Amino acid sequence: MGCVGIILLCILGFLGSALADLRMDFYSNSCPKAEKIVLDFVSKHIPNAPSLAATIIRMHFHDCFVRGCDGSVLVNSTSSNHAEKDGTPNLSLRGFDFIDRVKTLLEAECPGIVSCADVLALVARDSIVATGGPFWKVPTGRRDGVISRSSEALSNIPGPTSNFTTLRTLFANKGLNVKDLVRLSGAHTIGISQCPSFSDRLYNFTGVGDQDPSLDSEYAANLKANKCKTPNDTTTNVEMDPGSFRTFDLSYYSLLLKRRGLFESDAALITNSTSKSFITQLLQGSLKNFFLEFASSMEKMGQIDVKTGSSGEIRKQCAIVNS
Repeated sequence: MGCVGIILLCILGFLGSALADLRMDFYSNSCPKAEKIVLDFVSKHIPNAPSLAATIIRMHFHDCFVRGCDGSVLVNSTSSNHAEKDGTPNLSLRGFDFIDRVKTLLEAECPGIVSCADVLALVARDSIVATGGPFWKVPTGRRDGVISRSSEALSNIPGPTSNFTTLRTLFANKGLNVKDLVRLSGAHTIGISQCPSFSDRLYNFTGVGDQDPSLDSEYAANLKANKCKTPNDTTTNVEMDPGSFRTFDLSYYSLLLKRRGLFESDAALITNSTSKSFITQLLQGSLKNFFLEFASSMEKMGQIDVKTGSSGEIRKQCAIVNS
């Protein structure tokens, strides 16, 4: 083949790749009401169940960290496959039925057009906005993955006991840097957890019945007295940003500097000078600045390893891969 032919193929390849990328208003022709359907449903229901916003943005995060943002976290296990949602990091996720209800509305409007991956990305954004949090751009055009394995959830998703080295590595594996790590951790400002995720910090940190010395002792005493009263408590809900857990604000970062981060992974953010300096910078800035920075990292995360063009599929039901 001549040089001109090679150059032409390269140009066509580039254009094909560009056309396959995510873009704003991807469904403007194929399903023009899609984003309004999502927004209307979220605006109607999330104000009555604001805690769902936290779990849905967490679901989006967990989805993107395993095989990219492809809706694989939504798939049910089968007799022959243990899916992501049944992996240890995802057992506390909820809100799957919320995503399914939105998908049902979209299928009624335009069957087989809007992916579950896009539904999750849009619902996550709109839910945070509905609770007074930041807005970020969500370009669409993601397609749904056909593989979902619980083992991959365990190996790719940062856990509550992760140290800084692990956090940095897992984020870097997805093209995210330390600044993204700090910004995205800010979603814990509206987070709620349960005692098993951190009770070892209170009762058995090194296996000899001791307490995590990096945890503020007064905060630890309060948790023991009012929340996780025994090491075996598995049901009590605990706010990750007590006193402000319904408000998307900067107080989570203030608590970190007071050694009152609930998880070991929260506390880890002040063990590294770079991440700690980013926390300080955020606290010195305005809430508007935090919203802008958080939005920047969410837009970046939402494009991790996306499937576009002819990759993957458009699931008819989010919990079931098309047959």
